[in-house]
Amino acid sequence: MTDAEIPGLSGVESGAERAAEEAVAAVVRWYEERLAAERDSSAPDPARIAEWKAGHEAALSDRAQLATADPEEAAGITVAYTALLKELKERT
Repeated sequence: MTDAEIPGLSGVESGAERAAEEAVAAVVRWYEERLAAERDSSAPDPARIAEWKAGHEAALSDRAQLATADPEEAAGITVAYTALLKELKERT
C-alpha cells in the first residue's frame, strides 16, 4: 500500500511531507474547534472570529500546497506549523 492509498494522507509521499500534513492538520483542527466554540458562545467576538477564520483559510491553503512541496519545503512547513500550534495553545 502506498502513502497515497492510506486514508488521511492526501497523497503525500515522503515522511517529511507526512509530518507537514499532520502539523498543518493539527492547526486546522485547532482553528475549527475555536471557531465553532466562539460562534456558539453567548457573546461571539467578531474580531476573534475574523482572525481565526483568516488563520484557518491560510492553513488550508498551505495544506493544499503540500501536494507539490519537496521534502525540504515540507520540513520547513512542519517546523512553522508546530511552532504556530504551540503559540496558539499558549494564547488560549
